[in-house]
Amino acid sequence: MASRSKAAAAKPQNAFYAQSGGVTAVINASACGVIETARKYPKKIGKVYAGRNGILGALSEELIDTSKESAATIAGLRSTPSGAFGSCRYKLRSLEENRREYERLIEVFRAHDIGYFFYNGGGDSQDTAHKVSQIGKRMGYPITCIGIPKTVDNDLPYTDTCPGFGSVAKYVAVATKEAALDVASMCETSTKVFILEVMGRHAGWIAAASCLAQEEPGDAPHIVLLPEVNFDEKKFLARVKTVVEKCGYCVIVVSEGAHYADGRFVADAGGKDAFGHTQLGGVAPVIANMVKAKHGYKYHWAVADYLQRAGRHIASGTDVKQAYAVGEAAVKFAIAGKNAIMPTIVRTSDAPYRWKIGEVALSKVANVEKPMPKKYISKDGYGITPAGRRYLAPLIQGEDYPAYKAGMPKYVRLKNILVGKKLPEFEIL
Repeated sequence: MASRSKAAAAKPQNAFYAQSGGVTAVINASACGVIETARKYPKKIGKVYAGRNGILGALSEELIDTSKESAATIAGLRSTPSGAFGSCRYKLRSLEENRREYERLIEVFRAHDIGYFFYNGGGDSQDTAHKVSQIGKRMGYPITCIGIPKTVDNDLPYTDTCPGFGSVAKYVAVATKEAALDVASMCETSTKVFILEVMGRHAGWIAAASCLAQEEPGDAPHIVLLPEVNFDEKKFLARVKTVVEKCGYCVIVVSEGAHYADGRFVADAGGKDAFGHTQLGGVAPVIANMVKAKHGYKYHWAVADYLQRAGRHIASGTDVKQAYAVGEAAVKFAIAGKNAIMPTIVRTSDAPYRWKIGEVALSKVANVEKPMPKKYISKDGYGITPAGRRYLAPLIQGEDYPAYKAGMPKYVRLKNILVGKKLPEFEIL
């Protein structure tokens, strides 16, 4: 393929933005940051096209023209949860495994004069952005690729926290506190054990955040089960009995990725997802049945599931600001000539909490997971240390409520108008 002409390179080029993986309460705030910032630099960036359903939108040439949306609608993305343009779980294979996908991406980018690629997602998504940055050069169509961090799991390395996590942490901490009050009020004659299952495949950040509900010794959660600590059924059941006898009830928060010493997940649903990860499901009822079989306690369990990552009504103010900031920074990095990097959150102070934007090479974050460090996990493995609390507490600070209408949050809905296709249809294998 021929490289771009100097004339083509001199004029403002369009940008492609896409959302990837599980969505969050604040991923649209990052989209807002990207689009609003790009609109401030019309001499550098033409239109911002959003991929319909993530990278699939590029492969299928389904590009949403965000210029068709008003400034007010784009601003409304900041307080709207989920993925406004659609997301996907789709991982590009290597060039050697599937060259046709990369050729297709370059064809679409060339056909629509796209010179900037912003990919908003977790470790697998940063891998995709990194691959595209490399392949563009090899295929004669250099493209500026900037990854934008997003994951409720908080497991991206090199960034102090990941946009999306702070709001989930707040939701889970509040839910734990409120559920515990409910159980405590009824435990004399009713439920004595409550189990809340939260997300977290290999990293227990979300489950650990539930400990922020504790104000005094003995407060719930009484037991937190983390992927970083091997599950010991005998030890766990003994702790449940001790807690019930002392407090009258026991609140347990368990990460979906809790596993035994041999690596087996406590709840393995069987099968793999699109990224090749083990499909998990239902650890809360498994734990509940263990407790029932051993102690006979009446129990209830709940799975936070999508509720925890969609709860924009209780989002962390800190999280919203950081989500917008990484979207804004991505554009500024791109027009400054930087490439193959991801904006990061850099903590400069715990108290008062202060942070700034940094950067890291995509090659360092692609497909790398950051578990909780041991210094954040209590010695018994069932809670967090003071250091863990100092890390987590600032991330849930502040409220950023959406506007309400008729008692319900007022979220925006986009027109999502597609641009006309210029290329033949492409079969995604």
